[in-house]
Amino acid sequence: MQRTATAVWQGTLKEGKGTISTESGVLSNTAYSFRMRFENEPGTNPEELIAAAHAACFTMALSGQLTGAGITPERLTTTAAVTMEKLDAGFTISKIHLNVIAHCPGASREAFEKAADAAKTNCPVSRLLKADISMSATLEG
Repeated sequence: MQRTATAVWQGTLKEGKGTISTESGVLSNTAYSFRMRFENEPGTNPEELIAAAHAACFTMALSGQLTGAGITPERLTTTAAVTMEKLDAGFTISKIHLNVIAHCPGASREAFEKAADAAKTNCPVSRLLKADISMSATLEG
């Protein structure tokens, strides 16, 4: 399976601008720029897209882990926070923190935590990233 995205950039790093489009069309010439990335101008940036991808991938993996353990999740909500720092080697995504809230009636804390840890370790986006990945997992119901 292969998925594609296309980025187009025009101009210098600080004054230029770019667009990103995905094969599915969900993103279609979506603007991004230095100001959106580093100066809080509204719009997307690569780190936000990585956070979205990681939150989505982890949440699907958690659903699979829970289902495999005989637990039916009613609702899983995950927020991924990406930290980018300037290190000696340059700007680096150094950390990602996953915060998941799960509504899984009847699930034991132990089974939920086991499933969450397995999802954090084994989702394809987690395996791709070199960043330190931490997690807070809350079980409701």
